[in-house]
Amino acid sequence: MNARPLLQAEHLRKEYKLPRGQTLRALDDVSLTVMQGETLGLVGESGCGKSTLGRCLLRLTDLSSGDIVFEGRNISALSERALRPIRRRMQMVFQDSYASLNPRRRIGDLIAEPLRVHPDNEGRKRSAADITARLDELMSLVGLPQSALARYPHEFSGGQRQRINIARALALSPQMVVADEPVSALDVSIQAQIVNLFTDLRERLGLTYVFIAHDLAVVRQISTRVAVMYLGAIVEIGDSDTVLHNPAHPYTAALISAVPEPVIRHDPQRSLLRGDVPSPVSPPSGCRFHTRCPQAQSRCSAETPELRDFGDARQAACHFPLGLSA
Repeated sequence: MNARPLLQAEHLRKEYKLPRGQTLRALDDVSLTVMQGETLGLVGESGCGKSTLGRCLLRLTDLSSGDIVFEGRNISALSERALRPIRRRMQMVFQDSYASLNPRRRIGDLIAEPLRVHPDNEGRKRSAADITARLDELMSLVGLPQSALARYPHEFSGGQRQRINIARALALSPQMVVADEPVSALDVSIQAQIVNLFTDLRERLGLTYVFIAHDLAVVRQISTRVAVMYLGAIVEIGDSDTVLHNPAHPYTAALISAVPEPVIRHDPQRSLLRGDVPSPVSPPSGCRFHTRCPQAQSRCSAETPELRDFGDARQAACHFPLGLSA
């Protein structure tokens, strides 16, 4: 596959001003590339900035600084009006399958809304017959009966509602979908079904995903590449098998060690996380992970490590990478 960049993010920062003059830096100089047709898994502990990054990539949240290039066009500073035709090319599936659906509207109306708002590929308003045909097609894609269109969100299970959210995200035939913890609230057996659905849709429709999750077992199942976030920054990124089976960053190794065997096997000397995540309002100096890292040395608290290429389809931001030459 001759993959090409679909989205490129450069030096993204997102800051929130707090009372008493404090600043919370949710994203701190984040750069990444999403290739056409891949699934980039975005993992890390709660509060590390994964969801903020996902929303910023789609311009659902404005950036403090940085550039986002989607399909060759810089969309970082576009107005909402200029963004509107691009919105159909990039969609989002949210974590809470119920809160993201209006409980007072039928499923058919919810999924049809973007079809009524956006014109077709020729710039024409869609006819009622065209919308009906597309709704039937979408129901078939996500494995729900056409009769579901006449029902309300509360009449469905969590897994079914997530299928409805996926159908709505696919209504305008997007190129890229950001899925923000789409299976975290589901039972394990239902999680597997939804992950398989995402995989099937990627293969059938040629979709590109940014798949946000904290469960490494899920990420390993669906992702072709993995980006590991800690306290607003990416600390490791690379091929899924390489990162999950031979981690370079101690934080990645600790996340893997927390996964129950035999889902992901790793060094029997488990590297468990210690302490709490520092406040993003006042992050540690140098390497932001050094306060919890078993490998930390004096250099780690003094110098901020750069995200470096180690020549094995992976980058890591660590002064003393595991199993690699520093």
